[in-house]
Amino acid sequence: MDSHKELGVKASEFHGHAIVQTRANLSFACNNHAIRAVLASDKDKMTSASVDGKVLRKKLNKVVLAYSGGLDTSVIVPWLRENYGCEVVCFTADVGQGLQELEGLEQKAKASGACQLVVKDLKEEFVKDFIFPCLRAGAIYERKYLLGTSMARPVIAKAMVDVAKEVGADAVSHGCTGKGNDQACYRISLNVLQILYFLGEWEITGREDAIEYAIKHNVPVPVTKKSIYSRDRNLWHLSHEGDILEDPANEPAEDMYMMTVDPIKAPNEPEYLKIGIVEGLPVSINGKELSPASLLAELNEIGGKHGIGRIDMVENRLVGMKSRGVYETPGGTILFTAARELESLTLDRETIQIKDVLALKYAELVYAGRWFDPLRESMDAFMKEITKTTTGSVTLKLYKGSVSVTGRESPNSLYRQDISSFENGDIYNQADAAGFIRLYGLPMRVRAMLEKGL
Repeated sequence: MDSHKELGVKASEFHGHAIVQTRANLSFACNNHAIRAVLASDKDKMTSASVDGKVLRKKLNKVVLAYSGGLDTSVIVPWLRENYGCEVVCFTADVGQGLQELEGLEQKAKASGACQLVVKDLKEEFVKDFIFPCLRAGAIYERKYLLGTSMARPVIAKAMVDVAKEVGADAVSHGCTGKGNDQACYRISLNVLQILYFLGEWEITGREDAIEYAIKHNVPVPVTKKSIYSRDRNLWHLSHEGDILEDPANEPAEDMYMMTVDPIKAPNEPEYLKIGIVEGLPVSINGKELSPASLLAELNEIGGKHGIGRIDMVENRLVGMKSRGVYETPGGTILFTAARELESLTLDRETIQIKDVLALKYAELVYAGRWFDPLRESMDAFMKEITKTTTGSVTLKLYKGSVSVTGRESPNSLYRQDISSFENGDIYNQADAAGFIRLYGLPMRVRAMLEKGL
């Protein structure tokens, strides 16, 4: 696969319109990953100012902009300077979107009018502290979505707060569309007050307006007005939206996929993997221990080669509308399969049932941008506790888009061959089943007697 396939305008992490969040004597602090803020006073409400004859919405000194280098965030840079008379510090989080998306960003940011570009490598933190907890919890949104974008937002927001503190900014800005979940993910995570809503205020209402604004302000954006996919990529997944996908009846074009090969064209021979897991978290591939980010990157390569992890779904967004998206999550699909399978050995029936119920709520919280919610943190503590015995390995077979389990083993396995065998044993007396079944079915027997007048 060509990892440098043209993305066109990459609407990656920050696709949409400008939203600024400001602080007044705000102390940014991260305590147990929660992001705190103090309330602004009434005197800090927005007032007009003027710079070089231009009437400003509010005078700001420095704004940190979550920056991808795509059309929207490139246009937001001069727009912030024009409307707030401020310096703009662009911030880019490296969450595994690929070197091709990071190349030339500093030059592009400064050409757009930014005074500085800050890039932070968050890949290991992203996988260890955000992806792995969701994996351990079994969090899947609406039966299919493995939460790739939703997990990335809080780690980016957390780092963005750190950058704002480092550079002495008095505001942060992002470019999330008002139709998606990202606006909630960022604003809830940032929890920075005096939010200014620009979705209905600025004159840029669509892609064509943004292109024209870029041309007018000499912003270098290599894009035409032709419609293309909106993509978001990180180490966990690659999402595709828009263009022909907006009609859920349309089959995705094969040339849209970038992380996975067509399963039909995948190798004709299966590949076997043994995933090592310790306390619910993956640690090795075929006996080789790897860091969280390295392990996931290697599984992406292996899974992508076999066409693993393609999901096409219509999901319910937080804002109320339905959205069709196509996701490629090769490494994540492999890990979810392995983790769930090992739990079949190490967790009892009641625990698995409760875990599955809580996993639905856990996924909903993450999808809705509530990563730092005490409820999710409490649920995470529960997940960590019950998976303490989930240690062992799972052997998988990858073949033309499918992941099959061929073996599983654990030193903490609750499976006993001497009990489960069809042969009679000392521990399990099959005659005991008759009395149990009689008692277990008693409520249904009583109801049947009532209906028959007995």
